[in-house]
Amino acid sequence: MQIHQLDTKKRKAKKTIGRGGKRGTYSGKGNKGQKARSGGSMDPLFEGGRSSLIERLKKVRGFKSIRSKKTIVKLEVLEGKFKDGDKITPQSLLEAKIVDKNEVAKGIKILSTGSITKKLVIDKGILLSKSAKDAIIKAGGEIAE
Repeated sequence: MQIHQLDTKKRKAKKTIGRGGKRGTYSGKGNKGQKARSGGSMDPLFEGGRSSLIERLKKVRGFKSIRSKKTIVKLEVLEGKFKDGDKITPQSLLEAKIVDKNEVAKGIKILSTGSITKKLVIDKGILLSKSAKDAIIKAGGEIAE
């Protein structure tokens, strides 16, 4: 057996504080002040007099809904992409590459930007603005309930 193969017990580090230890006169507490005193403690949220994080966040007001907004489709886009008598469903809008797959999950709403002359049948899974609904019915289209 060699000397480097011996197992020795590790000595436990001795915790020394105050005047008797090797950590110096102030025991790592620095010079004077509230935090150097015995029993002296500060609010953990105190940031030296500046506005704390909590107080700054109070000023950042507003509301953000967890529900995402519906994907908007314009009437003029439907006019250009679909034929007379076509049924408008989320699937047909996906195939026509008007909306993406993840936008279908959010929901679709048709707005009356532009005009329409084709008789389209709108599926019940698609929302409509009042003016878009009127324009589709005026053009001879149908809205499934």
